[in-house]
Amino acid sequence: MTAPPAGAEVKSTCGSYICVATAYQGRDYVQDITVTTKDGLPGTLRAFVGDYRGSKANVSRWRFVVNREIRAYPRLAVCGGLDRSGRFIENHCVMLP
Repeated sequence: MTAPPAGAEVKSTCGSYICVATAYQGRDYVQDITVTTKDGLPGTLRAFVGDYRGSKANVSRWRFVVNREIRAYPRLAVCGGLDRSGRFIENHCVMLP
C-alpha cells in the first residue's frame, strides 16, 4: 500500500486468497482500498463499500481511490473481492473503526 495521506489510519486483514487494506479517517471517511492476491497471480480484483463499487481486471494488486464519506452504523465494512476465469473466489472485509 502506498503511504496514506496525513492523518489517515490504516487497517488491514487477510482472507484465504486476498488481503484488504484501507486508509480512513474517523469512522466514515474512506480514502482508499488496496486489494492484493496472496499468491501473486492476477485476477479481477474488486473493492466495495457503501454505494462505491470498483473493479480492475487481470492484476494481482490494485489501489482503489474512494475519497468519500460513507455512513454505516454501528460499523463500516470495507471489502475487496477476487474473481478468476469468471468464477467468484473470495470476498473479504475490514471492519471500521
